[in-house]
Amino acid sequence: MNRRNFFAGAATAVAATTASRVSMAALPEPVMQSSTATAPPLAPPNGRPYNPVVTLNGWTLPWRMNAGVKEFHLVAEPVVREMAPGFKVNMWGYNGQSPGPTIEVVEGDRVRIYVTNKLPEHTTVHWHGQRLPNGMDGVGGITQPHIPPGKTFVYEFTARRPGTFMYHPHADEMVQMAMGMMGFWITHPKESHPLIEPVQRDFCFLLGSFDVEPGSATPKVNTMTDFNIWSFNSRVFPGIDTLNVRKGDRVRIRVGNLTMTNHPIHIHGHEFEVTGTDGGPVPRTARWPEVSVDVAVGQMRQMEFIADEEGDWSLHCHKAHHTMGPMGHEVPTMIGVDQKGVVDKIRKLVPDYMVMGDKGMADMGEMEMPIPDNTMPMMTGAGPFGSAEMGGMFTLLKVRRDQKPGDYKDPGWFKHPAGTVAREVPGASVPPAPRNAPSPGNSSNTDATVRKPSGAHNH
Repeated sequence: MNRRNFFAGAATAVAATTASRVSMAALPEPVMQSSTATAPPLAPPNGRPYNPVVTLNGWTLPWRMNAGVKEFHLVAEPVVREMAPGFKVNMWGYNGQSPGPTIEVVEGDRVRIYVTNKLPEHTTVHWHGQRLPNGMDGVGGITQPHIPPGKTFVYEFTARRPGTFMYHPHADEMVQMAMGMMGFWITHPKESHPLIEPVQRDFCFLLGSFDVEPGSATPKVNTMTDFNIWSFNSRVFPGIDTLNVRKGDRVRIRVGNLTMTNHPIHIHGHEFEVTGTDGGPVPRTARWPEVSVDVAVGQMRQMEFIADEEGDWSLHCHKAHHTMGPMGHEVPTMIGVDQKGVVDKIRKLVPDYMVMGDKGMADMGEMEMPIPDNTMPMMTGAGPFGSAEMGGMFTLLKVRRDQKPGDYKDPGWFKHPAGTVAREVPGASVPPAPRNAPSPGNSSNTDATVRKPSGAHNH
């Protein structure tokens, strides 16, 4: 897809701003994005060729070639990100979205990035993982003056090594990153590389965390660990697009972590190898098959595999609380508690009181409980067999033999061949196990107290 098609096709919501053309006559026009849909890969219209990435629920920033230098224009500004249908959050981001657009260049490219600050406070941009002149490292007060509101600064350096990188502020970092300021950077190899395989599908996304009180719309910026929204590229299930591939494709998935905790990313149905880290390509002798990889804070990981098993395969963080929606952490555990004796009494005071949680929380997946405006259920989403009971950092890898090369459209639900779905065994029904009653005089039933760490919820 060339630049003209990019503007005319899937990115119809992209529009070059005209508000400040006169004042920015010497700068590349900033390109803005209003859509949260996954944009098609942006084929390079000039410069060295490369195979572009697909940013999950995101897009790649177009550039201007000026005397052999690739020029980009980032605009730091307040944005409203729809994290899932109907759930909108006030964030700070770049060029209309959080995270900001992915920047793609080629090893050896000279790049010039203009950064215009439309935030209410100063900012900078740190090019996380890059080798560059110290004065371009973007640490406010240390390697450069801060970018005041209303001003434009320029960064310029050569993309020296291929790999997966990120960008984010190094100014009032706690607030600005809590508000969603981050983005991806991909440097493609300039020629065939012995440690970098060509792939048919190359996806990338950032892990994010936010603390948004149900019923509100602005993240709490002072939260340190107790976040309640866990996202891929500032989207939560079921608002995250699926990764759609053709059977037999070699697939690369690049993940970056700018949250405050680690995330074990797990893919069902396939084994993968970690082929790249923060420091570059992994030597072949240091690779081994895995089904989960832990991505620590500030790290990037590249996973690669052959998509040779058809189906709808889950892809998620394996911390169970990170695949849930906003939760009430202080809700007591009610499993095994017999509430029959108190329900009638409570209903005299609260007529619509419901017994919940005494048999687990699965019923909540199908329950249509009233919730505050502008939030998400704790468990939600549905598949062809019923409630998915998920949220947060969860999506699907869809592998199809008839998915055309270069086609990223969702193929719909997988049609399982006859006899390949887990099924009920006829005549083998049993009643639920009774609650365990303590046996008098049995010392093994002595009450025990478990003390958990306080102050945080150890995500």
